[in-house]
Amino acid sequence: MKKIIPLLLSLVLAACSAVGSEFDRNRTAWKNSGIAHYRFGLTLGCFCPFQDKMPLSIEVNQGEIVSIAGPDGKEISKDDVNYQLFADYGTIDRIFEKLDGAMADKQAGDIIVKYDPTFGIPTEASIDYIKLAMDDEMYVTVSGFEKLP
Repeated sequence: MKKIIPLLLSLVLAACSAVGSEFDRNRTAWKNSGIAHYRFGLTLGCFCPFQDKMPLSIEVNQGEIVSIAGPDGKEISKDDVNYQLFADYGTIDRIFEKLDGAMADKQAGDIIVKYDPTFGIPTEASIDYIKLAMDDEMYVTVSGFEKLP
């Protein structure tokens, strides 16, 4: 009996790691989709002054941002004071990177993510970057995802 318990424990641990985390499964689903050219709506919510520019429409090709436009359809230039923040969340891969970094950070608070069941895309994320700080949260919403030719 004593020999069986360690064996059962190792089988359970192996099964848990084989399944992986929800984050890892969805990131793998996204990578396996092979989608290189796409467009999506991005809304960033925070204590920031740029809410009138939301939602953004972002086109990505081969992992690079092709364009970022505001809700009026007008392209946001790289000279815009908020462009770099928008670009930091401007591809699905970068959103996964932001989530991964926040999850690895010991100072971070709650990180809640909902995923698209087809492609594994994070569709809603609430990130508390610093557990004990106020006004540091970021809310990310991905909408209207479309694969482009």
